[in-house]
Amino acid sequence: MSGGAQAHRWIAPAQLSHGAISAAIADPIQKRGPGRLWVYALLATLPFVLVTLGAVVAVLTVGIGLSGVNTTVVWGFSIANYVWWIGIGNAGTLISSMLLLTRQRWRASINRFAEAMTLFAAGIAGIFPIIHLGRPLYAYWLAPYPNTMNLWPQWRSALVWDFWAILSYILFSALFWFTGLLPDLATMRDRATTRRGQVIYGALALGWRNSARHWQVYETFHKTMAALAVPLVCSVHSIVGLDFAASLMPGWQESIFPPYFVVGAMYSGFAMVVMIAIFIRWGLNLQAVITPAHFDVMGKVMLFASVVMTLSYATEWFTAWYGGEHPDRDVVRYFFAGDYRWLYYALIACNCVVPQALWFPFARRNLWVLAGISVIINIGMWLERILIVWNTLSHGHAMSLWRTYHTSLYDLAILFAPLGLFVLGFLVLVRVFPVVSMHEVRQLSHDAGAAV
Repeated sequence: MSGGAQAHRWIAPAQLSHGAISAAIADPIQKRGPGRLWVYALLATLPFVLVTLGAVVAVLTVGIGLSGVNTTVVWGFSIANYVWWIGIGNAGTLISSMLLLTRQRWRASINRFAEAMTLFAAGIAGIFPIIHLGRPLYAYWLAPYPNTMNLWPQWRSALVWDFWAILSYILFSALFWFTGLLPDLATMRDRATTRRGQVIYGALALGWRNSARHWQVYETFHKTMAALAVPLVCSVHSIVGLDFAASLMPGWQESIFPPYFVVGAMYSGFAMVVMIAIFIRWGLNLQAVITPAHFDVMGKVMLFASVVMTLSYATEWFTAWYGGEHPDRDVVRYFFAGDYRWLYYALIACNCVVPQALWFPFARRNLWVLAGISVIINIGMWLERILIVWNTLSHGHAMSLWRTYHTSLYDLAILFAPLGLFVLGFLVLVRVFPVVSMHEVRQLSHDAGAAV
């Protein structure tokens, strides 16, 4: 299939003109008010934001005893939430960069908000290791700041690894997202009808003139950044996996954990991108830009990831049996017959069984079905994160230390409240920046028009 013929799949024929594409993406920001629904959604997120802030202040003043951690299960919701959020964050840049390097044309409609998802999710993820510290006041000790006391970071600590993983990833992702935005910022500058809009978008566009020289430098830089992003993202989430795999605990000391965590991040991240795409398509009337073909191919990617995750779980069970180590076998037995067995069964159903519906084209193209499966996948991936922590720590080497985790109200607050903060970030984003790449969709339009 030629490039022009492929482009027809990713853009509706009625919207092939460049002006119509720019208007469809830019007008909701520049010519339309926020709308009543947007205001209601913004107000609905504020209680969640306040609960998040209250939970952070409470744990900083009272301590981590507010959570359900005990002397045996010393990790809890904070660490599980961190792994879940950083996984979603890693997926955004990974999806955008891999699709760019493999020249997937359908990337044009989803890459912008997938990259923004990275920034919001990674920022939220960075909160959890800090509030989980026994003494959050000294969180700055994780950084090798100049000092006269020779208090250098303990490089064998997983907390230090996480600090550098989050910092490097947020900085790189912000740069990758912003440089991809430059041509569209120039379009917003040129379409602005107010002096304020011209000045703000003009300053952010950094003097972009749409010249051949600018496009040459832009394309080279963006592809180079994408090539750097793939190993960076894989290494960052591998570090998260090594938080567990570098220990001596049964069920954690496995070499499969780094790639297993990377695939899991892509899995939950694609599910989140699907949900965001559905809401943006509906809220901004972008049916001509985000087409059923996009959801069909994203459903196929989630199906593939589900198969890989199922294989990973089976590998974990097999290696525990084949290795012959009693503690490892005992932990796997605890998965299926222990205190958290019903949550583990729910995990298998969410991550392995339900996504098999995506084998059928109807499930991939029906947005209600696809949204439901995406929600179920993210629930399953969070269950996986929390059960990685609970199962091993509750059932370690010493039988005298076996204890279970008892969830507190604080745990529920830090689980659900940050979702409101995440939604708030997107609500602000859609009122300030174009959430779909105008210049890339226009290129698709040009290719499709050339094929007509």
